Amino acid sequence: MKAVHMNASGRVQAVGFRYTTKLLADRLKVTGWVKNNSDSTVEIEAQAPDAVLDQFIDGVKASPSPSGRVNKLTVKSIPLFEGQDFIVKY
Repeated sequence: MKAVHMNASGRVQAVGFRYTTKLLADRLKVTGWVKNNSDSTVEIEAQAPDAVLDQFIDGVKASPSPSGRVNKLTVKSIPLFEGQDFIVKY
């Protein structure tokens, strides 16, 4: 099990990116959250078994939204956290 903090930039706002990220997380049973930032990036914290989290990260890199595009994705390891769901923060 591992946890990461990610920051995605590119065409990641106003394209359903948060919603489709949540759908991807729910399908893979990833816990955490996603939110828009005021600087037009999207921030994500996610936790899952190693192989599942790697699959989630790959899905975010490829943009879960068909209208979106991730130009840059930073991924940093963080301590494990409590959580059972993946939520969209507003």
